[in-house]
Amino acid sequence: MQRTTEGKVVSVRTQTWFKVNTKALRTSPTDGALFPHIVKVVYSVDGRQYTKRKWFGVTSQVPLEGSAVKIVYEEDNPKKIQISLP
Repeated sequence: MQRTTEGKVVSVRTQTWFKVNTKALRTSPTDGALFPHIVKVVYSVDGRQYTKRKWFGVTSQVPLEGSAVKIVYEEDNPKKIQISLP
């Protein structure tokens, strides 16, 4: 069963080593390039604090550092989460 809690984004890192090119012809190495992100969140369940990193693909909307996010977690395993933007 899934439950929800609120989490806070503590860091957002761009994965510059993994580039997705969107243009066939580029004028520079980053022209038309998109990069995925790793988002680190903190949240608590039953008084215990958890920290988790999640990967966001190049087409995903990425939350801002310091913003509040909705955390959907497995009741039996609070370390297994999904991050939802408000």
